[in-house]
Amino acid sequence: MNRILIAEDEPRIASFLQKGLKANGFTTVLVEDGSAAIRTADSKDFDLLILDINLPKKDGFQVLEELRGRGETLPVIILTARDDITDKVTGLESGANDYVTKPFRFEELLARVRARLRDRQPISKQDDMQLKASDIILDLKTRYVWVAGRQIELPAREFILAETFLRHPGQVLTREQLLSHVWGYDYDPNSNIVDVYVGYLRKKLGSDKIETVRGIGYRLCL
Repeated sequence: MNRILIAEDEPRIASFLQKGLKANGFTTVLVEDGSAAIRTADSKDFDLLILDINLPKKDGFQVLEELRGRGETLPVIILTARDDITDKVTGLESGANDYVTKPFRFEELLARVRARLRDRQPISKQDDMQLKASDIILDLKTRYVWVAGRQIELPAREFILAETFLRHPGQVLTREQLLSHVWGYDYDPNSNIVDVYVGYLRKKLGSDKIETVRGIGYRLCL
């Protein structure tokens, strides 16, 4: 069972997070200030940290910088009301793995938590050069893709998008996650570029391979 550390000083939000995560099978520990977040994370007993920025004693940026400065690789999702682009850039450049702004939908946060946890799982040796899901095989070395035994070629951006889906089979990926993985936040989050490229992939992989999850994002069907 994955253990998640929550650093949040607003009681209502902290309670909401704990209830939602526990209902989805996670174990949670709550701390209410930045100093406690650092001390508790040092136990090495957690799989992910959900981190508010506006914490007492030490803010979220200081927590991140201190943890990363020690070589701590614990995945961190910033969850904050600060939605300025400068804050987002600071958070990501300080070592955050994801950045979610309040108010937020719990379903989206849950999808991001699962994605970050899955990112941390090593690929098995037999899959270190190939990713497989359903009847799709993606070769990371040759950059070829096979669908039901038929070889196809994908342009670079479509290949990266396909790779992202195959690394998270059956998991809902938000448009924001796909923008982060494939485009690196080079595009406006309000852009429809993800939808356009998902359309390209559907034409090549099969229209039934990628499911639209309304209001959230997309999922690779198994």
